[in-house]
This record gives sequence, structure tokens and C-alpha cells, in this order.
Amino acid sequence: MESGLSRTAVDSAEWQAIPVFERPLHVGQPNIGDRAMFDGLVDQMFERRWLSNDGPLVQDFEQRIADFAGVKHCVAMSNGTAALEIAIRALGLSGEVIVPSYTFVATAHALQWQGITPVFADIDPLTHNLDPESVRRMITPRTTGIIGVHLWGRPAPVRELQEIADEHGLQLMFDAAHAFATTLGGKRIGGFGRAEIFSFHATKFFNTFEGGAVVTDDDEIAAAARLMRNFGFAGHDNVVSDGTNAKMTEVCAAMGLTNLAGVDAVIETNHRNYTAYQDALSGIPGVRLTQYDEAEECNFQYITVEVDDGPVSRDEIVAALISKNVLARKYFWPGCHRMQPYRDLYPDAGALLPNTEKVAARVIVLPTGTAVDEDAVASISEMIRVLTGGHAL
Repeated sequence: MESGLSRTAVDSAEWQAIPVFERPLHVGQPNIGDRAMFDGLVDQMFERRWLSNDGPLVQDFEQRIADFAGVKHCVAMSNGTAALEIAIRALGLSGEVIVPSYTFVATAHALQWQGITPVFADIDPLTHNLDPESVRRMITPRTTGIIGVHLWGRPAPVRELQEIADEHGLQLMFDAAHAFATTLGGKRIGGFGRAEIFSFHATKFFNTFEGGAVVTDDDEIAAAARLMRNFGFAGHDNVVSDGTNAKMTEVCAAMGLTNLAGVDAVIETNHRNYTAYQDALSGIPGVRLTQYDEAEECNFQYITVEVDDGPVSRDEIVAALISKNVLARKYFWPGCHRMQPYRDLYPDAGALLPNTEKVAARVIVLPTGTAVDEDAVASISEMIRVLTGGHAL
């Protein structure tokens, strides 16, 4: 243990009495639906000998996701990053695009990879989403778009970002990798901006093993995305645009259909765990659990806490939790602007991102999902109480 962490905490009888979990508890441990349903869909796939290339399971999955999100189009992809890259191209983005630095690095990489400059705007320290006024300050003559991120599944400031986009003639899209099955003003995430993207990676509460999607009400965006995910083919031997291979496979669609059937039960478990963490952590000074708007639909897939500066640092708490097999994470530390290649390209970016730097240094993400029960939540919360010297009120 690092010397900064109070030896009193980790050497105390209280800490020693808390057992090490027999198996690691991960952030984003996969939720797995009804195996019998999945096996039946895979059997159909094998009987048809149709494994990829826009098969019937993918088509069914796309329709169900579109219906669920309340949008006209869902274009399933091999992963969320491919969905980002293709949506960016479908919107015709170029030059500079404004994004948060406090996000998974794929949001920035999807631009940089295509020769587009990601320009990092700061976040609201309370919501962790883009600060519209910071976005305004980052607009230049080269700006063509804004990518908002619904971080932790909490909606970005959609109305304010749309007003900025309209005022400056910019394209607006959203990275909704965290936000499947959430709402803003009673409307499901998926239909805001010109397009949104989902990630269905194994670590997401709703997964297709690996996968993603572009969702939109825009017919042109959907048509362009469908072409680009399959090398630009419009029928056999007829390539009408550039493209890549970003198709979802049938087995991934089978997993998606299976998990979609059980998504309400997973959300119920996430909500139960969130409430248990909320009750257990609420009386510990200097530890704040991210709040969700209970008036909206929410997936509760992230248990995010901020730890104030004090005698015990965030990093020391994470290290101590890991020693007990609680594999907590420091999402999204240290921010994209401090990762490569952006650290070298924009060495002074941190001066413009004070809230990003502050939040990134304080956040801990804790395990939840169907692999975590209320006893585990109570034990993890007790660990945090002992480490911080807090006393439940």
C-alpha cells in the first residue's frame, strides 16, 4: 500500500475483518441472458448457414432496437467505435469537431483516425457532461460539428447543444454508448441530433458480445451508414461509395435479441444496487454518489462516486479496494487530452479544462450488475467507510 494511505486504516481490525472476495468483482462484468433462448437462436443460425452479411437475426435485432429507442432506423455495427466512425462520415464532418475530453478515448479517436481534429471542451462539474458555454468558446471557422456524450447514462444538455449547433450551422450527434434505455423529457435516447450511436460491448449492461449501432430518424444518414458498413455495396457487384467492413454478425445479434428480452430485469438489478449504494454511502463525509433523475428512465449501469481531496487519495482508495478483489476503476482518468496523441498535440489543453481535470482526479467507478448482490454492495461500502475514516450517519 502506498505510504500516503493511513496505515491506521489498512492495518486496523476493522479493515482486516472485511473479507477478500473469493472472485474478483469487475466494473462492467457481462450480464448474460437466457441461455436457452440464445442457444435456440444460434441453432437457427446454423440451420440457415447464414453467419454474417445482413442475416435475419441482424435484421430482427435492428428493428427491435429501432422500436425500443423510438427511432426510424437502427444500423447495427461490429462495435461502437465503428458506429462512431461511420456516423461521423455520414454527417460529413471535417476540420474540427468539439467533444468532451472526459469520455472514453474512442470518442476522440474516431475523429483523429479520420484526419479530423478533436477540440476538447470542458464539462459541467455536477453533471460531468459537456458545458455548453465551454463549447461556445471552442468554436472556430474550422468547426463543423459537436459530439455530445451522455456520460454515465445521464443525458447531455441536448437543447442547449442543439441551439448552439443551429446558431453556428454545425452538425450535432451524440455518443450514447452509456445511454441505452434512458430518456430525456420522456423521450428515449437515440433520436436526438442528426444521429446517435450505441455501444453493445460486453462491458455494457446490455451487450451483444461485441457490437454497436447508428440510430437516427434521418433517412439519408441511415442509408449512408448502411452502405459504408459493407464496403459501399448497393447490391451484388455494385459499389457506389467508399466503405469498410463494420457488419454485425448473426451470433452477436442472437446475443442482443436474448439480452433485449431480459433488459428490464437487468435494469431492475442495477437500480436495486444503486439504491443500496446510495443508502450505504450517504452518511460518509467527502464521498458523493452520482445522482440520477428518477423522473426519467435510467439504466443505472454505472456506480460513480467522487471522493474529495483529503488525507486519503482517490488512487489509494482504488488500490486498497483492488487488494480486496474489488476491481474499481478510475474512469475516465486522466482525460483524453492527457492521452496520446493528444497530450503531445495539445500540451496546454488542461488550462482550458479545469473541471475535467478536477473530476477525473476524483471519480471512482464501483462494480454493479447481475454479478453483484446487496451483500457485496454492503461490503464494498463498508470498505470505503473504513478507508476514509467516515462514520455512517
